[in-house]
Amino acid sequence: MRRLALPLLSAGALLIAPAAQAGLFDDDIARQQIIDLQAATDARVETLTRAQLELSTQLLGLREEISRLRGEIETLHYENEQAKKRLQDLYLDLDSRLTPLESSRGSTGYGAAAAVDPAAESNAYEAALNQFKAGKYPAAATAFAAFVQNYPDSDMAPNAQFWLGNAWYAQQKCKQAIDAQLIVTTHWPDSARAPDALLAIANCQRDDGNNTAARRTLNSILEKYPTSQAATQAKQRLK
Repeated sequence: MRRLALPLLSAGALLIAPAAQAGLFDDDIARQQIIDLQAATDARVETLTRAQLELSTQLLGLREEISRLRGEIETLHYENEQAKKRLQDLYLDLDSRLTPLESSRGSTGYGAAAAVDPAAESNAYEAALNQFKAGKYPAAATAFAAFVQNYPDSDMAPNAQFWLGNAWYAQQKCKQAIDAQLIVTTHWPDSARAPDALLAIANCQRDDGNNTAARRTLNSILEKYPTSQAATQAKQRLK
């Protein structure tokens, strides 16, 4: 029996050895697959990390660019508002200087203005202008409209109509402002206020985003009133 058992054990050992080696071989393959998978995963993570970093850098650059552009827009808006205020102050100062002269012209027999009380006419105009200076734009619009209605032949009527348009513009009512300024350009085309009215119309058109119409209006100032102060402003804006 012992002699029979030894060959059987030897045969069994020979059968087990290849199986063990096969098991070890399978483990090596599995380990290599795990290593390869880990390497691929690490590569993907690295790629995603790099892409995320690049995206973050781009977003940071975009934020900085947006911030810069916002600052430039705010600066341009401020400068534009300051320029409009300076021009408005210039008009107001000019009106304050011209009102006594125009009132005296009306009292010496110019047109139908001689038939009205010059003092009442001057006071009505000054009252409306003071409302505008005080920033009471709805009241100023009402007062200027009343002046034009009550004194349509006054030498100050074109000025009153012009300031009526500005009072509407100050209330951000561009349609009414344009309508008011168009009356200046059609009823009093030879008035010193006519080119200023066209400039005000161009402002409204630009604010409404109608740049084509604004440029057309500015060009009409150069054509009709080339020597006016408004023409100088129009040239600057057309550049």
